[in-house]
Amino acid sequence: MHVRKLILVGMMFLCLVILSTACSHKKRFDGPTGYAINTPLKYIMPTSLHEISGIAFYKGNPDTVYAEQDEDGKVFYLKPGDHHAEAFKFGRHGDYEDIAICNDFVIMLKSNGTLFTFPFADLHQEGTERVVEWKELLPKGEFESLYADEASGLIYIICKNCPDENDKEIAKGYILQLNNQGQLSQHGNFEVKVNDIVRLLGKKKLDFRPSALAQNPRTKEWYIVASIGKLLVVTDPSWNVTAVYNLNPALYVQPEGIAFDKNNNLYISNEGGDLHSGNILKTAWKGK
Repeated sequence: MHVRKLILVGMMFLCLVILSTACSHKKRFDGPTGYAINTPLKYIMPTSLHEISGIAFYKGNPDTVYAEQDEDGKVFYLKPGDHHAEAFKFGRHGDYEDIAICNDFVIMLKSNGTLFTFPFADLHQEGTERVVEWKELLPKGEFESLYADEASGLIYIICKNCPDENDKEIAKGYILQLNNQGQLSQHGNFEVKVNDIVRLLGKKKLDFRPSALAQNPRTKEWYIVASIGKLLVVTDPSWNVTAVYNLNPALYVQPEGIAFDKNNNLYISNEGGDLHSGNILKTAWKGK
């Protein structure tokens, strides 16, 4: 029975590869100017980060990537290419979806919209008693996307699935302010027009579910990843959709995180599954 199951899984994987290859010939996988996203450098994650979700850098420094996975209340950090990640426990077991670092504070996002903040310096201690939990800053819904702007201290979050978005015409976003003491407060909101994404894709409708968010440090454009549908949406600084790219599913199997380093290089993390390891794909900036 075990052998038959393995054969069945193998056949299913082969079918997926064939389908992905066939689709690759029919669908064009372009990317933003200056980024060859179809030939990235792949970093395989250690077992502890098999279910890697969000990723971040400290002040854009690419020497160390900070990440979380959607089961443990831990922050993992490692040099790209390392086979082992250090881990810092800050909270209980839970569905953690994204991480950001801003003004020497770590910010963690749970899928239910609860946020946690604590000093970045505590990552290298044995523990911390300075974790603050924020429960009611965001409306009820499902959240996976988090970005922090170092210069302004503003935190940007897009809802993946919220009850008041039943018309599917917009994806609502929320802005929080992080002060110098690590406290969060509401600061405003924004929205991304899904109809503009649909129009650029040439489709009649789309169930847009953002899974990661980052701002390009050079252009100030917003890059939004949707794991469902394998999309990369680019907007201008005012959230007007300017481009939509289909991500190659053979590479971007389950894109759940996105970040830029200070050299404008683009990183997208893929959560692992039964047939593939968790990884981070780095696309170097080739522009002038």
